[in-house]
Amino acid sequence: MKLFTVKRGVAAIAAAVILISAAIGAVYGGLASAEAKNAPVIVIDAGHGGIDAGVRGKVSGVKESDINLAIARNLCGKLTSAGFCAVMTRKSQAGLYGLPVKGFKLRDMKKRRQIIEDCGADMVISVHQNFYSDGSRRGAQVFFKKGSDSGKKLALCVQDSLNAMENAAKKNIPLIGDYYMLECTQSPSVIVECGFLSNAEDEKLLCDETYQTQLSSAIFAGIVQYFT
Repeated sequence: MKLFTVKRGVAAIAAAVILISAAIGAVYGGLASAEAKNAPVIVIDAGHGGIDAGVRGKVSGVKESDINLAIARNLCGKLTSAGFCAVMTRKSQAGLYGLPVKGFKLRDMKKRRQIIEDCGADMVISVHQNFYSDGSRRGAQVFFKKGSDSGKKLALCVQDSLNAMENAAKKNIPLIGDYYMLECTQSPSVIVECGFLSNAEDEKLLCDETYQTQLSSAIFAGIVQYFT
């Protein structure tokens, strides 16, 4: 499979991001470590999990939940290395609902909210994949909470970074979303729909580890842009 690379200008930005990230580590206690007490706490939410697979790839049948987790883990590593305190709501393929009985979905969402509240999140990034009846729809789309200026600012930063990827299928703009995960905190929060599993081309990309890494790099760059 072809390796997907960012444009030259974005590569330069990525290099700058590394330097900025190191500076952030220095500012927050001089440690490029997730243990730095004053580092921003960023919750990374890998959507779905367990018996809730989310949507599935139209061609391969791949679970959205598995792709979400792969991208979230990659993003968590980048944030931790840069000196942020990264917290994942879901660390494995399992859900957060306990027993898979009636009401599991609401219990799952409430557990995610509890994690966000308990760690005092300064930011929430929820990773998902999209699906639409029209199989021609493509590209990454970021959503933010209505009335949240900080959420909109974060959404713009992340969306711009995703749009700058060389193989971005479409240059989208952030949209207002009425979703539970956006209501879990007063801190800036976004839902990142990384692509459409209802589109064969997007699905092929989303299943590729190299592309997953590039998505996490783009989200990471958007986060750093927000803070700087």
